Amino acid sequence: MNISKSKELFAKAQNFIPGGVNSPVRAFRAVGGEPLFIKKADGAYLYDEDGNQFIELINSWGPMLLGHNHPKVKDAVVKAMEDGTSFGAPTAREVEIAELIVSMVPSIEKVRMVNSGTEATMSAIRVARGFTGRDKFIKMEGHYHGHGDSFLIAAGSGAMTMGDPDSPGVTKGTAKDTLIAPYNNLEAIEELVAANSGEIAALILEPVPGNMGLCLPKEGYLQGLRDICTREGILLIFDEVMTGFRLAKGGAQEVFGVTPDMTTLGKIIGGGMPVGAYGGKREIMEFVSPAGPVYQAGTLSGNPIAMAAGLTMLNHLNTDPNVYAELSHIGTKLTEGIKSINQELGLNYTVNRIGSMYSLFFTDKPVFDFETAKNSDTALFGKYFQAMLKRGVYLAPSQFESMFLSTALKDDVIDQVLVAHKEAMVEILGL
Repeated sequence: MNISKSKELFAKAQNFIPGGVNSPVRAFRAVGGEPLFIKKADGAYLYDEDGNQFIELINSWGPMLLGHNHPKVKDAVVKAMEDGTSFGAPTAREVEIAELIVSMVPSIEKVRMVNSGTEATMSAIRVARGFTGRDKFIKMEGHYHGHGDSFLIAAGSGAMTMGDPDSPGVTKGTAKDTLIAPYNNLEAIEELVAANSGEIAALILEPVPGNMGLCLPKEGYLQGLRDICTREGILLIFDEVMTGFRLAKGGAQEVFGVTPDMTTLGKIIGGGMPVGAYGGKREIMEFVSPAGPVYQAGTLSGNPIAMAAGLTMLNHLNTDPNVYAELSHIGTKLTEGIKSINQELGLNYTVNRIGSMYSLFFTDKPVFDFETAKNSDTALFGKYFQAMLKRGVYLAPSQFESMFLSTALKDDVIDQVLVAHKEAMVEILGL
């Protein structure tokens, strides 16, 4: 596979961009080799600057639920651009998408648009502190909520990949208000709450974490968190930047039947454009300026192009009765195929899946939290990544990232991925 243009661009980029990339995981440090520079994407495929075609299983880290360059979304963006790209003022589309989000997500009665998932989580914690008058909050080991200072403590995703989960630049004063608990462990939460009685404003988690690889909540875990937070006056925040509108219209909270006090969103609500949002109960969101005292602002929040893309995406998901069944079929076919091939080859690796998200962990032990995720053989994953890339399949370049599937992955394309998986396993393990 010729990647000479990508190599040339990466060498040049390192002269002007830290590490040559604008987000750390893109550097391929966890899987070896050098990153590919992408020129275009369409449907189920990516195309790099050298003209190589790849079946794509990341979908821009989640938002491309319908595949790349979807005609409806593309047309909405082009049409919106005819009226201008940014106003810094209210638009009708902001009201439409807010109304639609409120109608779809169980926990949200009011919503504020921002520009990224990081902005959404930072803002949600600030509002929770302002609403409760408390300073501390609980986060889970290995859960990634963006790069806000308060969250870069036992973080997942890129922090794990780079081997630096506690980033320099995060002060001790900031860190002292962040309490850490293992995921899927209610006893640990009870101990933290007891030790910090009356001081905890919020508990934030990915209900289905995807930033230490995909893990699933144990039965009763999310409801247990809901019960503890209700009892203690702690705001429960679901970070559904990944799972929101991907697992169901109402996200993970709809799937598991547990309603948080606040929810953060991103990815899909922008239809591929940079967007985030946070919302929750009316009385909590009324604390946000200008309705209330908690300040948060953004010049590009509610950008008309992003709103056009997001509104089109959400309307499609809200009106297509088959989209989530189709995504589940795709996820099932792919992961059951992987497990079948692994069994045929005498392999016992762990595959976690929910809907259109999955992770293949190179460990024979169950993976359900940060510690068990770290049992994975990351060097072997790197070899697997390169073997799949050589066969035209583009995976997330880290063991600690979920894969995100799209409706563009038709059965014949999945069959190609499964053939590549078998060949890759045979090659890297010498079977």
